[in-house]
Amino acid sequence: MRTTADGGRTSAAGTLAGLLATSRPLSWINTAYPFAAAYLLTAGRVDAAFVVGTLFFLVPYNLAMYGINDVFDHDSDLRNPRKGGVEGAVLEKARHRGVLWAAGLAGAPFVAVLLAWGTWVSALVLAGSLAAVYAYSAPGLRFKEVPGLDSATSSLHFVSPAVFGLALAGAEPTPQLGALLAAFFLWGMASHAFGAVQDVVPDREAGIASIATVCGARRTVRGAAAAYLLAGVLMLTTAWPGPWAALLALPYVANVLPFARIDDAGSAAAHAGWRRFLWLNYVTGFLVTLLLIAAWWGTLT
Repeated sequence: MRTTADGGRTSAAGTLAGLLATSRPLSWINTAYPFAAAYLLTAGRVDAAFVVGTLFFLVPYNLAMYGINDVFDHDSDLRNPRKGGVEGAVLEKARHRGVLWAAGLAGAPFVAVLLAWGTWVSALVLAGSLAAVYAYSAPGLRFKEVPGLDSATSSLHFVSPAVFGLALAGAEPTPQLGALLAAFFLWGMASHAFGAVQDVVPDREAGIASIATVCGARRTVRGAAAAYLLAGVLMLTTAWPGPWAALLALPYVANVLPFARIDDAGSAAAHAGWRRFLWLNYVTGFLVTLLLIAAWWGTLT
């Protein structure tokens, strides 16, 4: 029998443990960092908006994104051997209502403040970001079950915090900035598509459509590799030190290529590549930070 993320505890500690697990702490940085970097490089300062926005995208945003997903994917997650740990919580159904309430209430104060401090542009971006979080998993929409739209929506989960940071700080649109965001978007689509490969069998058993169940494991992996490469090419068109970031696409390509000939029956083997992907993000994030410091230093000298 699958062990639940809260260990079956009914205490307050068990509730908090379940909420923590469903927010996937390993991935918190993936949404907070894009906002923080975009805002800081645009505004050039650490202020209240920076702190509130970073905290929002660090925890409440992830609780909403993954909590809604874990609630409405509960039945299929029970069939998925990789769920029940850092890659997705499997909570008792009795806790589902509490997760949904917590997902809404935890973020509400942050959203109210960020809307009050922003403009109509930043408000539209934040509304779109939150709508994508809900639409991905919620019944009646379930964008995650529309092949192609699933990867695009998932990518928005990570790109939209950066766009919101830019809008909140008053960034001016430029072709180079557009190329950078497009590269980030392609990276997100590629990453989601590759992540879906490992779930082809359990998703088909649960009747869930995805880009990988429709295109097949092999074509999806190759498509992900191509998207990573195209993201790197786009980075070559950005301002210094952006072109150096193009090299960071290569480790992702190298990570997925060993699975380029995988078949659907053996698609679970791609889980090894997904595990490497999770840690590769930290290495890449460190290198991106160095590039951002170089860019920051360049504005000061």
